[in-house]
Amino acid sequence: QVQLVESGGGLVQAGGSLKLSCAASGSIFSFNAMAWFRQAPGKQRELVTTITLGGNTNYADSVKGRFTISRDNARNTVYLQMNVLKPEDTAVYYCVAFQSGNNYWGQGTQVTVSS
Repeated sequence: QVQLVESGGGLVQAGGSLKLSCAASGSIFSFNAMAWFRQAPGKQRELVTTITLGGNTNYADSVKGRFTISRDNARNTVYLQMNVLKPEDTAVYYCVAFQSGNNYWGQGTQVTVSS
């Protein structure tokens, strides 16, 4: 059974940084890809970034150049480094794992960026 646990969210001022962590119950290389999604109140769920089994990464235009996804296989953990945060980044951030047609979601962690 897959379990994903996000951590690292919180309140930060605009221009600041946060690093989110997503700890998986097993090897992250058992998944075809990992991703971070986010959802702000009253808005559609948005794909923020992905990393494939081969290490290829993609970013939404809104975060490109500010956010970085990375992984540490020894710790079975995926990270999201968020720099130069903007109020528009305020959302619940979700870690997602893709495996053989199944999507596994973490519980989410709140990120709030104040003006």
